Amino acid sequence: MLNRIYALAKKEVRQLKRDTRMLLIIFLFPVLLLVIFGYAINFDVHHIKIAIYDRDKSEDTRAFINTLTSSSYFDLVGSINSSSQIKKYLDEQIAQAVIVFPEDMSRNLNSKKDTRLQILIDGVNGNTATLIMNYLNLATMTYSQGFSGKVLALTGRGGTYVPVDLEPVFWYNPSLDSRYFLIPGLIAMIMIITAVISISLSIVREKELGTIEQINVSPLSSIELILGKTVPYAVISLLVAVFILISGYFLFSMPIKGNLILLFLTTLVFIFASLSLGIFVSSVATNQQVAFQMASLISMLPSVILSGFIFPIESMPAFIQLLSNITPAKFYIIILRSILLKGVGLEAFWPQVIYLFIFSAIFLGLATLRNRKMKTV
Repeated sequence: MLNRIYALAKKEVRQLKRDTRMLLIIFLFPVLLLVIFGYAINFDVHHIKIAIYDRDKSEDTRAFINTLTSSSYFDLVGSINSSSQIKKYLDEQIAQAVIVFPEDMSRNLNSKKDTRLQILIDGVNGNTATLIMNYLNLATMTYSQGFSGKVLALTGRGGTYVPVDLEPVFWYNPSLDSRYFLIPGLIAMIMIITAVISISLSIVREKELGTIEQINVSPLSSIELILGKTVPYAVISLLVAVFILISGYFLFSMPIKGNLILLFLTTLVFIFASLSLGIFVSSVATNQQVAFQMASLISMLPSVILSGFIFPIESMPAFIQLLSNITPAKFYIIILRSILLKGVGLEAFWPQVIYLFIFSAIFLGLATLRNRKMKTV
């Protein structure tokens, strides 16, 4: 059995060596995807366009405006002189937010009275609008604390002017850099696409060339055929995974806080789960075009939409959360984020590893049954 598997794997490696285009796709396509998505997908919002309607025109309002524009998050695009201009700024997208300072802001601040700022935000893009609101809330709180300290110093009194003192502490990603959240998902998506497409096209190519008939009449069993086809692509996928991780580390300073051996072993399990999905596709598809379309659909869409890569699974309806279990990328992303960002061990994600084993067994079993059925026809 081992000799037959070795012979088939050796044939597959020689065939890959001759197919330079396939090798280029396997090794260059993942890095291209990583670079494009890594730089293009970013949930951090910078250079928010704001307009100011300053009805107070005091030193305090100017100090608040300077606090906003001194960072890269806000760009001042105009000053409004009347309330009728606000609609124009938001309708024509000249500004994403308009801040209205009340007439008595400075007087209220210096007399320790509450004052309110009105912030009008373009809410077409809900996620961006929420981020703008959070940034402005943080800027307002920072300015309020600084102003209260100045007032207490001038009056010579102790105590505090701010009723609640917040000190946020962020674990695992102190800078709140969204790339650290996205890159593990990118890695999982690229790996599953590469593995599923490459193995499915390889087996279907045998059907188109007619060599699958020679393999079927050989002493190879279905299990031996699957293992012989899987091992070379498992090694290649593992090399691609290492390549992607190194690229993510140097291009985006992706941290690797956890155990590298554990990362290697769990990646290997995920690769076999992805390859088992590709083998199942190849057992159903009749030609390379159909195999490519099926492999792309079954690997890319679920790994982007249902894996938690971009959209939080907790926010999805219960039925969709249940449906998200169809992709192994969901569980591998949890593993990657746990190892790379949190530096935790197997005790934190062992259910995900078990699922990957179950997933591999199910689809390899289905592919084996399909191949046996084809042999008897």
